[in-house]
Amino acid sequence: MIPVFDGHNDFLLRLLRPGTDRQQVFAAGDGTGHIDLPRMRAGGFAGGMFAIFVPPQRSEMPADLDSGMDAPPYDMPLPVPAPLAQAQATALAMAGHLHALARDNPDDLTLCRTVTDIRAAMAAGRIAAVMHLEGAEAIDEGLDALHLFHAMGLRSLGPVWSRPNVFGHGVPFRFPSSPDTGPGLTDAGKRLVRECNRLKILIDLSHLNEAGFNDVAAQSEAPLVATHSNAHAVTPSSRNLTDRQLHMIRDTGGMVGLNFATVFLRPDGRRSPEMDWQPMLAHLDHLIAHLGEDHVGFGSDFDGATVPAPLADVAGLPRLIEALRAHGYDDALIRKLARDNWLAALDRTWG
Repeated sequence: MIPVFDGHNDFLLRLLRPGTDRQQVFAAGDGTGHIDLPRMRAGGFAGGMFAIFVPPQRSEMPADLDSGMDAPPYDMPLPVPAPLAQAQATALAMAGHLHALARDNPDDLTLCRTVTDIRAAMAAGRIAAVMHLEGAEAIDEGLDALHLFHAMGLRSLGPVWSRPNVFGHGVPFRFPSSPDTGPGLTDAGKRLVRECNRLKILIDLSHLNEAGFNDVAAQSEAPLVATHSNAHAVTPSSRNLTDRQLHMIRDTGGMVGLNFATVFLRPDGRRSPEMDWQPMLAHLDHLIAHLGEDHVGFGSDFDGATVPAPLADVAGLPRLIEALRAHGYDDALIRKLARDNWLAALDRTWG
């Protein structure tokens, strides 16, 4: 079985539900979502970025979000910014869950801060978990909280989710649309980029609009990375990357993780999971053609999106691997896509 390191999952979000038994959900599996330890073992999931994400209030999301994404075209308004105190409380709770999982399951999961940590965890058969912040709402403009989260293990950060905050503007859920949907980083956002560079925190371009992407590229000294994004030329969603952006990522030695979310895979922009492997293969072919085979991996968005029915959940990763083989990818390329490219990109970013 080829091991997989994944650029993005939202497993920790499931642990926020009131009354959730963290250990039951992780170690035993509660039959919901895409990820738990038994299914990770079955799928060859060896590690990945575990996202801390502050969800919007239900009242802030469009009532027709799901139905709208089933019937493109759609253009959903951005949720309002999350208050700092609320965001910090939620983010700390999720960081606490990740630390507790590592503490309570020492033979099964390790919170990793370096590529050496990741390789050691994988060699020992433990899930290598990297703490990622999806949207920097929990970080204050003075960046004091950034240093606290870094001390807790934060090694990857997306300045925005699909809403505005003090650092920048996320792309809306819009199809069809270019990613040029609003202004770029604020002055605080530019300071955030520079401080992440200093701390060796990966800066995630997923969810940034085109102006924000350009600002990160102008400010950052690190490789440009989009942990869970796809090709705009294949699926013209505002969340996907244009060929120009892909070339900028390539030229810095960066990385793109293929997002498994159907709305960013299907050429028609629909959310429906009823699809075959062809859209995923088309995106991978395009990403490899424009980035090179050393700069593409997986960024599943498990537990944060609807994924294709043939994949179903993390236990379906071997079926994806077989689809890649049937498509003509050899095992050397598949190993790069599944794990090796991510580890090399993190080594270039973290040092």
